[in-house]
Amino acid sequence: MTKSALQIARAAYQPKVPVALKGAVKAVDGEYTQSVADQEDIKALFPNTYGMPIVTFEKDNAPQAMPAINVGVILSGGQAPGGHNVIAGLFDGIKAVNAGSRLYGFILGPGGLVDHKYKELTADIIEEYRNTGGFDIIGSGRTKLEEKEQFDKGLEILKELDIKALVIIGGDDSNTNACVLAEYYKSIDAGVQVIGCPKTIDGDLKNEQIETSFGFDTACKVYSEVIGNIERDCNSAQKYWHFIKLMGRSASHIALECALQTQPNICIISEEVEAKNLSLDDIVTYIASVVAKRAEQGDNFGIILIPEGLIEFIPAMKRLIAELNDYLAKHDVEFKMIKKSEQRAYILSKLTKDNADLYASLPEGVARQLTLDRDPHGNVQVSLIETEKLLAEMVGKKLAEWKKEGKFVGKFSSLHHFFGYEGRCAAPSNYDADYCYSLGYTASCLIAAGKTGYMSSVRNTTASADKWIAGGIPVTMMMNMERRHGEMKPVIQKALVKLDGAPFKAFQAKRDEWASKTSYMYPGPIQYFGPTEVCDAPTKTLQLEQAK
Repeated sequence: MTKSALQIARAAYQPKVPVALKGAVKAVDGEYTQSVADQEDIKALFPNTYGMPIVTFEKDNAPQAMPAINVGVILSGGQAPGGHNVIAGLFDGIKAVNAGSRLYGFILGPGGLVDHKYKELTADIIEEYRNTGGFDIIGSGRTKLEEKEQFDKGLEILKELDIKALVIIGGDDSNTNACVLAEYYKSIDAGVQVIGCPKTIDGDLKNEQIETSFGFDTACKVYSEVIGNIERDCNSAQKYWHFIKLMGRSASHIALECALQTQPNICIISEEVEAKNLSLDDIVTYIASVVAKRAEQGDNFGIILIPEGLIEFIPAMKRLIAELNDYLAKHDVEFKMIKKSEQRAYILSKLTKDNADLYASLPEGVARQLTLDRDPHGNVQVSLIETEKLLAEMVGKKLAEWKKEGKFVGKFSSLHHFFGYEGRCAAPSNYDADYCYSLGYTASCLIAAGKTGYMSSVRNTTASADKWIAGGIPVTMMMNMERRHGEMKPVIQKALVKLDGAPFKAFQAKRDEWASKTSYMYPGPIQYFGPTEVCDAPTKTLQLEQAK
């Protein structure tokens, strides 16, 4: 395989790790835990893995000889920069415990476990993938591990390969499944530990112990570079309004971080839209007002950032989508038998009045997108809804009305962009390369300590890497009950943008100034070599949250 100069240079990069992970470690149990909500329900569902203590790793001056262990690893869900380094850290960690330990990767996600598709990850394979982007070492998939039959089928291959621990690298749903699997294997005394690692570029898998999900840093830096490039172009041509939709299934963390890095004219935050009970028309009016105000200054151009999940946070739309999700979960087969030309009328006849009225008011394309195939969790696939085009079209119509009324004196031309897949498999930033390696190594320490139902945790990451704190938290600690496929299910609670949090407040303090002035900031491409303030800086979100 031919390699670029950067690939060759990155292969030699040695990830920085916390001091506690250099040499032998010991696990120190901290305080016992409870779930973030619905404690009685979660405790009843997870009797064997609920309430376990938080774990921190410290240097061990009297290391114990450990037997060799076979470990399995799964990449689950969407790609995120740094996944290969999690696997490299896990590999190095189990080899440090005993050189005879072996690592097996299950192919194309959780489905590989169920279908018994795997390969041994040997040193020569691992070396090829250190510090690289993507999940192509073993591939990823979105099979959900939910059924006892799947667990039992997976256990067959785990026993055959003598695998004593399984590491699942994924987002909130994947780690929820990992916790369910850990509980089941513990309940039948299967002798298999299950450990999770926090992955998602969306940034919505976090709490006090999980400061950020891996991949968020790199993805935001990739998007911010391209937004900065578009800002330069926008300010050079001075004739277009760019509507830029950014990936982020539910939370607006990516949009907010990119706004803090690039200082656009407008950034919509879904969580604020919901809190203020704004309608679609309220959002359109706000954007049109900024466009009109800039036009008065002679500025007929600008940049607008839109979070992917916005449509679900508009309260009226959220109610409509919830009813659609519930109805289609139960009547999917029946709905698919209806002719496409008659589907809209069919849906209208099944909805409650308020939701039917809203559905009827939507443009044909958007209405159709709301009834397309659900994702594996039963939710509408918001990335398929072209919110950026919908908003640009509606803003254009409003400005045309205002022009007739003499309220708008400028010109309005829009261009649309969606940045998603471009950021998911980028070569990880130094931060993500270091963080991911540490997460994988920490997972090996949790295995060595005999833990199950835990998520790998690395904290204090705005400090230099040697001061990072490695440990683990019980996954049940992050859980609550939510409605999925029309039923209440235990799931990890999503961490949404906090409107009283430092990152949003920093944005809020500046957004009116950015709206009227052209204050664009150009972060440029990710830098891997050079001054630490350029190469190793964490996200603005983390810096503001940690007040550093």
